[in-house]
Amino acid sequence: MTSLSLKDVSKSYGAVEVLRNIDLDIQQGELIVFVGPSGCGKSTLLRMIAGLEKITGGTLEIDGMVVNDVPPAQRGIAMVFQSYALYPHMTVYDNMAFALKLAGQSRDEVDRAVKSAAETLQLDHLLDRLPKALSGGQRQRVAIGRAIVRDPKVFLFDEPLSNLDAALRVATRIEIAQLKESMPESTMVYVTHDQVEAMTLASRIVVLHGGDIEQFGEPLELYERPANTFVAQFIGSPAMNLVDATVVGTGPSTEVKMPDGGHALVPINSVESDLDTSVKLGVRPEDLRLSEDGEYLVAAKVEIVEALGETTVVYCEPRKDHDAFIVKLPGIHRIEKGTELRLTAAPGKLHLFDSNGESFLYR
Repeated sequence: MTSLSLKDVSKSYGAVEVLRNIDLDIQQGELIVFVGPSGCGKSTLLRMIAGLEKITGGTLEIDGMVVNDVPPAQRGIAMVFQSYALYPHMTVYDNMAFALKLAGQSRDEVDRAVKSAAETLQLDHLLDRLPKALSGGQRQRVAIGRAIVRDPKVFLFDEPLSNLDAALRVATRIEIAQLKESMPESTMVYVTHDQVEAMTLASRIVVLHGGDIEQFGEPLELYERPANTFVAQFIGSPAMNLVDATVVGTGPSTEVKMPDGGHALVPINSVESDLDTSVKLGVRPEDLRLSEDGEYLVAAKVEIVEALGETTVVYCEPRKDHDAFIVKLPGIHRIEKGTELRLTAAPGKLHLFDSNGESFLYR
């Protein structure tokens, strides 16, 4: 069983602390995705697991063995880089076989491993080609194949799709998902800044921000139960709307009021505060609907309308109590600029955050 455990791991460059107090337990067979904004430390954390960056503090264990000082080549890890890192003068076959030949494996063993990986990745017909004759997606598959043939304990992916165009990103993402299904016992750690990749590929997602873990959980848990306003706005596209609100009553649900007269009952009974407490109310653009009965959550004036066919995305003017408000309505809606919309949402789709940005659901 291949598991990874990071205990109180930190990384500093001189006086600059990049990562701090990272605790993660990754089980065999999981595909864990690290996401976060640029500079949050996700690639540094991956490189520490690979042994390409030294750990400043804490311990990294693979299968229960501390590997802080174990050289990269002896950790049983294979890494797929953003840049493919293929040898341009070698054929696909030789690129995939190179590490095995260095390890002294027999010609038959090398041939068997390369052809098996090529079949899995649908590269059989490309084995005699040079990298320059391949598309970006094919080069990325060769890089993945080079990792597979080594039969590593852990696969590490460092933004492997970032060099591909939109169509190839989708196709290659599907191929990686299929690859994971064909290798259910393999443990994989994947870094990306693309939340679509994270949501579709991950067993669990690690959201990093400023060197800390903001939340670690299954994709839908992060979407439906964000721990704080950062996760709420980072996961989901367009980002969750946040509006200043005031608690005016608690009970089985919390009653909140918006500055423009809108109000809502939020099914959270753990708001242990005095009345008239300021909070942030969150609602995702796709959970908003046009009010049909006069009751509303928020009133907002239309600024830009994007008619996409299957959905209509409406960008409303910023108000003094919140940033630009985004509404994502199903189907086609002919809405003019300057129209004031009155919007509502189901109580179960609303989120409350305290003055520190923490979700009341996580108290």
